[in-house]
Amino acid sequence: MSRIKDLQKQVHRVLEKMEDGDKRLKAISHLHGVALAAAVLAKKRGENAELATMAGLLHDLYAYKSGSYDDHAKLGADYARKLLEKLAITTPEETDVVCAAIWHHDSKAEVDAPMDEILKDADVIDHSLSDPTKEVKAHEVARYAKLCEELGLAD
Repeated sequence: MSRIKDLQKQVHRVLEKMEDGDKRLKAISHLHGVALAAAVLAKKRGENAELATMAGLLHDLYAYKSGSYDDHAKLGADYARKLLEKLAITTPEETDVVCAAIWHHDSKAEVDAPMDEILKDADVIDHSLSDPTKEVKAHEVARYAKLCEELGLAD
């Protein structure tokens, strides 16, 4: 089995414990949407699509598990590290890359390492395009505009 499949199974085990079916469906949709967008952006930017997918699958898992978004990026990075170490599917260096991206993903106004930027941008893509009738979040407008330009999307 692939590393992504192994990780997906673990992510789904965590999400299955969510009692609210609507929130669970939203969580599954968001994590998979961000993972797919991250893979596309990584391919386009010459980065590791597999690690980008892993970061996408894990980036909000802690928030969904805990039910809280308080400090979710940093706590989520710590949770992801423990999960990846338990699964033993990444090298220490790969774990560092994935967890750094998760740690920084909520800092949309800052520019960080390439994988961090991929995860931030993938998150914005999913927030903005999973329901294109909704307004782009105010703190994501500038990043969304740059993404539209980069990807040749009509605004």
